[in-house]
Amino acid sequence: MSHTLDTPRPAEGAARPAGASARERQVSTFTALTAQVQAAGLMRRAYGYYWSKLIGLTLLLVGVLVAFVVIGDTWWQMVTAVVLALVLTQIAFLGHDAAHRQIFVSGKWNEWVSLIVINLFAGMGHGWWNRKHNKHHAAPNKLGADPDIAPGVLAFTPQAAEERKTPLTRWLATKQGYFFYPLLLLEGVNLHIQGLKRVLTPGDVKHRWVELAFILIRLGGFTALAFIVLSPGKAVAFLAIQVMLFGFYLGMSFAPNHIGMPIVPATMKVDFLSRQVLMSRNVTGGRWVDTFMGGLNFQVEHHLFPSMARPNLRKVAPIVRRYCDELGVKYTETSMSESYRAVTTYINRVGRGGLDVWVCPLATSTRV
Repeated sequence: MSHTLDTPRPAEGAARPAGASARERQVSTFTALTAQVQAAGLMRRAYGYYWSKLIGLTLLLVGVLVAFVVIGDTWWQMVTAVVLALVLTQIAFLGHDAAHRQIFVSGKWNEWVSLIVINLFAGMGHGWWNRKHNKHHAAPNKLGADPDIAPGVLAFTPQAAEERKTPLTRWLATKQGYFFYPLLLLEGVNLHIQGLKRVLTPGDVKHRWVELAFILIRLGGFTALAFIVLSPGKAVAFLAIQVMLFGFYLGMSFAPNHIGMPIVPATMKVDFLSRQVLMSRNVTGGRWVDTFMGGLNFQVEHHLFPSMARPNLRKVAPIVRRYCDELGVKYTETSMSESYRAVTTYINRVGRGGLDVWVCPLATSTRV
């Protein structure tokens, strides 16, 4: 069975060639928006912002590590572990921006900054994460295409929930929305493991030895430092708190972006603008939310313009929101608490079998 999304009407002033094909009409819809954004100068780089972030966070990381050594063997170092996790998560956000080529015009500069930030500073794998994340951006929430909704510990789609065969796994699926947040405490470990697995897997891996060296230096050196400064019990607790909070913070920043938004059947065709807008959720709030979520709170704008510098996302949001209103494309934004409530409700509903992915809300959400 094939599904095709209704093409939304063009905004006022968005010219369409007479007799244009459906494909051309869809492309021109996004082209008109892009022209507005470029005219507003919002695709320009933000070198001052990013250099201050790169230098400032690097100095902050060094300062935390120096403080760790100076403070010495005490349980107060658990506070240092919390601070370190927060700093490393903010650094990981910079790695995300560099991987999307938001920081520099030069692809090589972005790539090497991403390698240094993601592998050497955060201890994750640039190649693994970049490959997975690019697939997600190409087809957010699309069955069989988006790795972020692939079957795993949690079921994000009805099909994945139906694969739970035993009474225990079926019962756990009905409560999975409540397990989701505690499981995020293990995400940091998973990120480290996946990065290592990628560089150790045979095949074509770009910068394999650089990635492996950076990861081993980061994980090995950091672990050794913890056991040199702290007694074994405190060292284990310190490392556990740091990695668990790191994963939890990252997970809480990424979770509201798409979980609970429409799932796209594998055979459904959706134009670029509708695909990126309808499957994304923005999180409202002041600039503290921008900082806390690393700009991921403007998920709609980030998906439409993935190479846009983070500071410009807040500026472009009103343009995108107005344009979507004119087109009749639903633009979703909620508060942070509402977004987490939506995530919990959706995951539990999927586990209970309360969703039919084939009754897709996309068509009705764009009909005018």
